[in-house]
Amino acid sequence: MSEPRPRCVLAFSGGLDTTVAVHWLTNERGFEVITLSADLGETKDSEELQQRALRAGAVAAHVVDAKELFLTNFVWPSLQAGALYQGVYPLATALGRPLIARLLVEVARETGAAAVAHGCTAKGNDQVRFDVGTRTLAPDLEVLAPARVWQMTRADAVAYAEKWSIPIEATAEKIYSIDENLFGRAIECGAIEDPWAKPPEDPYTLTRITDTTSAELTIGFEEGLPVSLDGAACPLGALIAEVGERTGSRGFGRIDMVENRRVGIKSREVYECPGALAIILAHQDLEDLTLERDVHHEKSRLETRWSELVYDGMWYSPLKSALDAFFAETQRYVTGEVRLEVSAPGVLRVTGRRSPVALYDHGLATYDAADTFRHADAEGFVRLWGLGVQTWAARQSRADERPGPTP
Repeated sequence: MSEPRPRCVLAFSGGLDTTVAVHWLTNERGFEVITLSADLGETKDSEELQQRALRAGAVAAHVVDAKELFLTNFVWPSLQAGALYQGVYPLATALGRPLIARLLVEVARETGAAAVAHGCTAKGNDQVRFDVGTRTLAPDLEVLAPARVWQMTRADAVAYAEKWSIPIEATAEKIYSIDENLFGRAIECGAIEDPWAKPPEDPYTLTRITDTTSAELTIGFEEGLPVSLDGAACPLGALIAEVGERTGSRGFGRIDMVENRRVGIKSREVYECPGALAIILAHQDLEDLTLERDVHHEKSRLETRWSELVYDGMWYSPLKSALDAFFAETQRYVTGEVRLEVSAPGVLRVTGRRSPVALYDHGLATYDAADTFRHADAEGFVRLWGLGVQTWAARQSRADERPGPTP
């Protein structure tokens, strides 16, 4: 009697690499492949995704609706952190990967699998996120990445799929790698790989201009989380979608950047994140109004570090967890509303903000008759503030200007 084949749980997107990986893991590595597809808000037919995995050779195909888990456990902390990698990218794809790694481990435990796998290449960031996330949660599981091993270009993978009659959507003539979730879309490959070339319009869906009028929208926050739109309570997922539609239809939310990948290379990346970027802009503005000065400055500094940790696959690291606690504390009074105005082509600006706990005091800020600032205190404050450099200037700066010894 032959030994049963080992099981492997594959993160399955239904794209070119993961579809080919089902066949490759089964026939080249001898695994029973179980696929795991996490629905994070992609516009894909779950039934079709499941059938595609089975037609490619999977013995079982799991599709998990993880949208609420994604929003609550991953998007919320990101919004509170004001996370923007390189000050631009709101980490849409990077936020989804640790969740998928967690689901891979859960299915592996349920099915007795000895390994998990993903479709990432050796050049990408996602391999780091999947590998590190899985090994942090389940050090005993083997992590496989067929695309790091099989030495096929994307065109080769298309030919491989055609040879073995594997159902795919990509073609050799039009190859884009697209990842999408509730927080945004990432578009790679093809003409986009040339940093000088203007990105083609055909892969865009969220930021095509279909409305040339201007519009206003007001986002309400409670403890740093968006909870309302134009005064009406709105769940986070619906809020991101509605803000994204109203701003993206006027061309806002398109990112074109040269990105510093974790593996040490630079890559040209294109993203569409209108809802995420608009909400982050509003959140930052409300923090200007409600955070104490030193807390605000320190949070701004640590936001960069948090973004780097998440981008680099360290979602489950102790430092990221510690920063989460700090950011959660800073958000206790980030409550209020921010009004935005958007117009084509892609112009978004804040036109107003208010909060019941604002640290802005009109009496202290105004120059009119309502002024309550104690002007007499300013002279002594300024004198003491500059006393150190004044003393230095009197005793040492002139000495520094004297010519050195003659050679």
